[in-house]
Amino acid sequence: MKTIKKIVLAYSGGLDTSVILKWLKETYQCPVVAFAADLGQGEELAEVAAKAKATGADEVYIEDLKEEFVRDFVWPMFRANALYEGAYLLGTSIARPLIAKAQVEVALRVGADAVSHGATGKGNDQVRFELTYQALAPDLKIIAPWREWDLAGRAECVAFAQKHGIPVPVTQEKPYSSDRNLLHISFEGGILEDPWAEPPADMFVLTKSPEAAPDKPQYVVIDFERGDPVAVDGVGFSPANLLARLNDLGGEHGIGRVDLVENRYVGLKSRGVYETPGGTIIRAAHHAVESLTLDREVMHLRDSLMPRYAELVYYGYWYAPERQVLQKLIDAAQQPVTGTARLKLYKGNVTVVGRKAPKSLYQPSLVTFEAGGDYQQADATGFIRLNALRLKIRAKLEGK
Repeated sequence: MKTIKKIVLAYSGGLDTSVILKWLKETYQCPVVAFAADLGQGEELAEVAAKAKATGADEVYIEDLKEEFVRDFVWPMFRANALYEGAYLLGTSIARPLIAKAQVEVALRVGADAVSHGATGKGNDQVRFELTYQALAPDLKIIAPWREWDLAGRAECVAFAQKHGIPVPVTQEKPYSSDRNLLHISFEGGILEDPWAEPPADMFVLTKSPEAAPDKPQYVVIDFERGDPVAVDGVGFSPANLLARLNDLGGEHGIGRVDLVENRYVGLKSRGVYETPGGTIIRAAHHAVESLTLDREVMHLRDSLMPRYAELVYYGYWYAPERQVLQKLIDAAQQPVTGTARLKLYKGNVTVVGRKAPKSLYQPSLVTFEAGGDYQQADATGFIRLNALRLKIRAKLEGK
């Protein structure tokens, strides 16, 4: 067993980290500091400090990181239009590097020599947390209880919790686990481990079902500056408040539910159900403004790099040099992305119905079917002939 003087634990108050807190105290016989990041969990954080103290924490730190989360992590990722495996808006993935960063800062502040997390040995989060630890504070020791202890699974964790008087949030009425922040809420485990089973209707937190959503559509207008949303319906908001506002609008109309089987970094497939109402709206609006303002080749280059960028976020390489280089390219490309998108929200759907930009590359005088403009249609003859040349040569060689 390593000699440890003080540990800072990334603590949520859920089953795993509550059990881990008690286990760390018993195993390492040293002070344990519980750290929780407020990323928009809402009422879930209300009793975290008291619960951590009751479970044995020597100190508790809860930091409000909502604005930093959206401004410095969500917005840069959305400037890249990042989407993992064509469906996942990376709500859990993008939160981990910030939580781990803040946890490291607390560890250095309180003189801890070790950090710990509640991620299992089968998932992505262990990688995301530990890559961040090592990128930002390589001298800190890392304790990963799920890879060290003899508790084989959730059932044994529940038994451990009951033995030590720790409340267990996973019940027969809620047989799955969830993780929430301002961008989304995710559900996995329990009954959701059967990919054929439909999620229970009462599971969802942020969104109404499309069937129960209003029968009348709602229109929303979003303004962007250099790739970032800055106003909704003409009213400016801070990053966190803007995302919260769109979460409310999207949730009311049943927008942002995703049910998918994804490929984890460690090689396993897992089933996850997500609610990302505001993020779904922003991505559609952002793409609409880009369609007017981004050069074709720049957009296509960005789109070719997006799967790689999304992988880097999903795998946990937020602080890696390749992600940082990609971000600089993306941010440079986003400088002209200033404009406005109008969207219709209805029964789980987001439809772009208008877009405008002060420096739009869309020129009605050029694309019109009416006479006039600088475009000479006859010029297309030579354009087509030159682009067809290799096809003609090939056809002749093959005797067609």
